[in-house]
Amino acid sequence: MPYKPQSEPGKSVYQPDVQITRLGEKIGDPVAAADFPEHILRFRNDRWDQSVGLHALGDEQWIAHFGKFEPLADNLDPPLALRYHGHQFRTYNPEIGDGRGFLFAQLRDHENRLMDLGTKGSGPTPWSRAGDGRLTLKGAVREILATEMLEALGVNTSKTFSVVETGEKLTRGDEPSPTRSAVMTRLSHSHIRIGTFQRIAFEKNEELMHRLVSYCLDQYYGGVQTDDPASELFEKVAQQVAGLAGSYMTAGFVHGVLNTDNINITGESFDYGPWRFTPYWEPGFTAAYFDHEGLYCFARQPEALHWNLAQLASALRLIADSEPLVATLEGFPKAYGTAFTEHFCWRLGIESGGFEKDRDLVVAAEKGLAQKTVEIDRFFFDWGKVADLASPEDMSPEFSDFRSLIADRSRSRIPVSKHWQKPAPCSMHIEEVESIWAAISENDDWTPLSKKIKNIRDMGIALRKG
Repeated sequence: MPYKPQSEPGKSVYQPDVQITRLGEKIGDPVAAADFPEHILRFRNDRWDQSVGLHALGDEQWIAHFGKFEPLADNLDPPLALRYHGHQFRTYNPEIGDGRGFLFAQLRDHENRLMDLGTKGSGPTPWSRAGDGRLTLKGAVREILATEMLEALGVNTSKTFSVVETGEKLTRGDEPSPTRSAVMTRLSHSHIRIGTFQRIAFEKNEELMHRLVSYCLDQYYGGVQTDDPASELFEKVAQQVAGLAGSYMTAGFVHGVLNTDNINITGESFDYGPWRFTPYWEPGFTAAYFDHEGLYCFARQPEALHWNLAQLASALRLIADSEPLVATLEGFPKAYGTAFTEHFCWRLGIESGGFEKDRDLVVAAEKGLAQKTVEIDRFFFDWGKVADLASPEDMSPEFSDFRSLIADRSRSRIPVSKHWQKPAPCSMHIEEVESIWAAISENDDWTPLSKKIKNIRDMGIALRKG
């Protein structure tokens, strides 16, 4: 079946729906936001604010809710710092949880999905350990760029909903200090992680595990359909995570920290720290300077996500038999392969020819890209704008196999928008990220960021509609 990205946000009314409290007190801890010295609105998502009925808020109201965190009407009061455990670089850590953020609100979007508004940089919580609970402004700007780019490229991702600069000077060991601070709000389809299940399994709380499984099926997967809810949930989560893995690879994206506490139960990508886009098809490309072994390098991301699913299966063994969980795990490579090839065809703008034909096409493309004579974004851009796939301009010999295989394919979209007339593709490599931040840091110039967001969104429209 052809890959379809998430639909464009539509306009909705504000529909609060606090479901998290169904899980009881052990799911999270009541917290209060930090009292910041300043509140300067730097970014509000003017696409997704309408999807949850908050587009009519004035800037002062916006800051009241997303800078000072005054509760939204009929919503969480106080917010909750959620509890979870996690494998961090495959070492189990029972001392983590929402350390610099909290679940601020739950509400329905334009498709009636339950959405979470969660924070980053909102101050210390019971799970902060020695941290200050703050976020650098640069970290917030980087997350804006990551989420906008991934959304345009058809990756299921959280949305950067709001960024408010907070006037504090932060000290960080991995960047010039002191540096500016911010508080960010994400819009996510679920705040529940694999690590949430791991904590409950660690505590051997069968009753809460049953409730969490039912909660996730009810709120994210259309309700319980079988007499084995835990295995049913695991199968659905595995399909979504396989799709995430495939879309990461097609986007040339490296998350950097694919720990179990960073994997959402809906398969939605989130929590962007040391992310990068690899310019070339380079299997060993890493994003995190501290990933010395390349555990989460570009080519190992599907393996990492598969391993994380195995940890979810292990947690679900508290209330489920092994056999169906193992069967789902064994089916992951095929699910990933299908997702990868379908997403690859979508980005090229061609109809899927079925898994076997698509796989041959993708293998031929990878063979050419591995020669590093063309960047990933340039490859997709040049082939995406070609009207006649049998007569491409690119005659480079490393893509000869790919050219012969794509020649008989049909277009799934006609490249008619102005995006395809530009001289170069829209990319997001580290040099541009640093340049955008330098303009803000040195001159308080937000124009390059605004222009980049517009270019990214134009690309997203072109990839969806032509």
